[in-house]
Amino acid sequence: MEIYHPAEMLSRDEIAALQCQRLRETVRQARNSRFYRQRLDDAGVSPESIQSLDDLARIPPTAKQDLRDSYPDGMVAVPQERLVRLHASSGTTGAATVIYHTREDIRTWAELMARCMFMAGVRPWDVFQNTSGYGLFTGGLGIHYGAEALGCLTIPSGPGNTRRQLKLIRDFGVTVLHIIPSYALYLGDALAAEGLDPAALSPRIALIGAEPHSEEVRRRIESLLGLKAYNSYGLSEMNGPGVAFECQCQDGMHLWEDAFIAEILDPETGQPVPEGEVGELVMTCLTRTGMPILRYKTRDLTRFVPGLCACGRPHRRIDRIKGRADDMLIIKGVNIYPMQVEQALMALPEVGQNYQIILTHDGRMDQLTVQVELREDFFQEDMRALTGLQKKIAGILRDEILVTPRVELVQANTLPRTEGKAVRVLDKRGDA
Repeated sequence: MEIYHPAEMLSRDEIAALQCQRLRETVRQARNSRFYRQRLDDAGVSPESIQSLDDLARIPPTAKQDLRDSYPDGMVAVPQERLVRLHASSGTTGAATVIYHTREDIRTWAELMARCMFMAGVRPWDVFQNTSGYGLFTGGLGIHYGAEALGCLTIPSGPGNTRRQLKLIRDFGVTVLHIIPSYALYLGDALAAEGLDPAALSPRIALIGAEPHSEEVRRRIESLLGLKAYNSYGLSEMNGPGVAFECQCQDGMHLWEDAFIAEILDPETGQPVPEGEVGELVMTCLTRTGMPILRYKTRDLTRFVPGLCACGRPHRRIDRIKGRADDMLIIKGVNIYPMQVEQALMALPEVGQNYQIILTHDGRMDQLTVQVELREDFFQEDMRALTGLQKKIAGILRDEILVTPRVELVQANTLPRTEGKAVRVLDKRGDA
């Protein structure tokens, strides 16, 4: 097995010892910020009080609202002259949050990202096309710096403009793409519309992330684009991309435990869930100096994948993100995650690449409608056949989510589409 960095093969005991040492150093560094000095003093936590990883639980969790309340620089732990980069979240679920980096932080981030890419099979001789957005969003620059650190010829194409994306792929023999899942499906449809054979194009690897997606979507992407697609996980508060990545076994995402401590806790009680069960991912960064964050409640739902990966890397794996704790829908008293709907739909050969979940209220109770695009070869004028398919899909969804939705079948390419992140849920319950 080839590795990019010796830290990939640290033993479990070595990982634990390094985490404890770095946690102590991170607590010391975090106390340089106004926010953590007060927070840690109130909890009676000092660097000297961290004697083992069990002491992590003595540190109060950090929530998204804490970052908002500390805006713009209440969590900064170094003098401003040491800061070289600022990133901010999109603020789509509230006020934006800001993350600062020192030069050392950027270098460490690039190394972690290069390590991820190498693990997925990317090599210095690859030509890498980054279709992610640049700017305050971390996805573009984060993976860009990693690709350059690895030695790839890097094309910062940015999002959208599908014709240009395809031209760059063909003209420069692109072998690796960074692409969000919904745009990968969009690109696959564009290939088909132009009569292009994916096998005739050069990309062999797609690095996908930024959106929760099911295994069924991953397999569709691989089929549509004729490549292998590797899942990834990152969040701005822990740098961005480069936190966890699949190896070539595609069996969970290795989380770099020399740089992060991951906990999976019950979202309600804050206590660890049993091994292998789903809970909220809580993250502590161990190598960031500009703005270290302790026990950050990501709201992302996942689990630790039990056992050692077949690739031999001892770093623990997290499963693909099931959704967010705050994405849960409650319909007729039943808890539903949009990912459950996608998983059921994408397993059906009749279903196309796009769907939408619509929530309404009829005056008595909430209603769930799922609009589903059909593939062109399955959409026919025979109403009896369409009604039968509609009932079939409704039944499959009922078995998965325990609620019978209204199912509306539509022709391919008729639902709203975007070259950016897909909007899968429309909540119209507050509409007049």
